[in-house]
Amino acid sequence: MSLHRKGRAALVLALVAVVGMAFRVSWNALRDVARAIGADSTAALLYPFVVDGLMALALVATLVLTDRADKRFALRVLAAYTLASLVLNYVHGLVPELHGGSIDWGRLADWDPANWALVLLATSLPVGSIYFGSDLVAKVLHHRPIEPTPIAVTVDTSTNRSTPDLGESTPATVTAAEPPAALPAPVVVDLVKRIPVGAVAAESPRPRAVTGRVPDAARSPRPVRTAEQLLAEARSVTADWSVADLTAEGIRKAVRTSPAKARVLRETLRGERSADPDGVAA
Repeated sequence: MSLHRKGRAALVLALVAVVGMAFRVSWNALRDVARAIGADSTAALLYPFVVDGLMALALVATLVLTDRADKRFALRVLAAYTLASLVLNYVHGLVPELHGGSIDWGRLADWDPANWALVLLATSLPVGSIYFGSDLVAKVLHHRPIEPTPIAVTVDTSTNRSTPDLGESTPATVTAAEPPAALPAPVVVDLVKRIPVGAVAAESPRPRAVTGRVPDAARSPRPVRTAEQLLAEARSVTADWSVADLTAEGIRKAVRTSPAKARVLRETLRGERSADPDGVAA
């Protein structure tokens, strides 16, 4: 890691040295051009900083700004001033009169339209530096870096939770169905004769999907009743009912049992009423 940092530091220092030497070469040409367009010694000394300095400022703004429009504007300023500095350095190499230190005034080109265009370019660069430099500085000062959106880290805590707290449903405990109540032999034969084929399948409810084991706290505290207890309770509740009122739904609601057991109780009670019609209370 230290070697990598040293390599980066050496690269930055080498780049600064190259840029400094390149600026010194360009500074000589731009100073002579500034004298040729009428600048005094102080203005000619500062003129290279106006042109090449704005290039450095535009480069820094390009690296800092993240908005696409602002970055494009900084790149355009950098390209324009780089091209202008290149043109003025090229003119300085073509016109030998500009190389003399004693000459304070000279033409930038022999052809008048070209001379006018070059003078306009050289004189407009300081004004453009004021405008574009102020704009770039304002954009950099008002720039707000985009903060990365924090990624929510989800920690799997399923291993630290108990079984009832897990999100996945656990298989329900399959319990054997209670055997039907023991009925007298004549009543059983009578029930088989009365129940049509397919009636039980039509009235039987659909099997419920397994949704998970019911916690012990949610289960009903009612004890499991035997077939004899259920039949005795049904007889007591329906003692004053007529035969027409002996329906499976009514018995199921009265004794709070399952539909299958309610149908068995209905047939048993109807069989008892048929065998002893005078047994119904008035």
